[in-house]
Amino acid sequence: MNLFLYIILFIIGSLFGSFYTLAVYRIPKRQDITHTHSYCPKCNHKLGLLDLIPILSYIFLGGKCRYCKQKIRPRYLILEILSGISFALLAYVMKLDINTMSVIKIAEYSFYVLFITYIILIVGIDKENRSINKSVNIYGVVISIMYMVYLCIVEKANIYRYGIYLILYIIVILLDTVTLKKYAKSTYTNGILIMLINMIIFTGEYITATSVIFALLTIAIYMLLSKLQALKSKNRKTDKQLYDELSIGFYLGVSNLIIFLFALFYTVYIS
Repeated sequence: MNLFLYIILFIIGSLFGSFYTLAVYRIPKRQDITHTHSYCPKCNHKLGLLDLIPILSYIFLGGKCRYCKQKIRPRYLILEILSGISFALLAYVMKLDINTMSVIKIAEYSFYVLFITYIILIVGIDKENRSINKSVNIYGVVISIMYMVYLCIVEKANIYRYGIYLILYIIVILLDTVTLKKYAKSTYTNGILIMLINMIIFTGEYITATSVIFALLTIAIYMLLSKLQALKSKNRKTDKQLYDELSIGFYLGVSNLIIFLFALFYTVYIS
């Protein structure tokens, strides 16, 4: 019975993955992500139902648009598969059982799904545009506050601890407001700070700290490889140019998601 549950959650996750690809493409362009019909970004042709079946449509169409025959980026297929796996894996590490499922378990799973959605959107947009999208960060703040309220009411968590996080939110948001008025734009750093607070609330201080260390190590390796590659080419980039192209949110988000799922698995099945 649990296998059936995981299959259903994988399908739901792949549907979410299809939405993520749409949202990552449209949100930076400030396009509607809920009411506007899906279309091919190359020929703008509206997509039919058979074009929108997660994973299967990509495979049966040979990775090409049915109408203009242009290649569809593999990231669509990859994100749909990874989203499906994430939804099923989360249920597995949480020991979600169809026979003993409770309202609290469902609520916890739902909150984690909302958090995974937040991380994937942040990661996808930052990877493509080197930007921490403000509207996605606001969504992250909203679900984090909802989660804190849930923890304090249902699980009797320490309200003072989460009060500190609310104060941190206020400080960073005020800092971002001042920056917005002074420079007419939000800074990348402020977006990262809000992202870190959201990560701490959902995954805890230790997992977030580990994620930061893992992300920094990955970034260091990337920078080193980039410099070694630059030595072989004539167009060498300065450290500032490399930093300006660095999608820090991407590395942080991926690291946090991997370590969070591993920590859940370790806590439930090993410790």
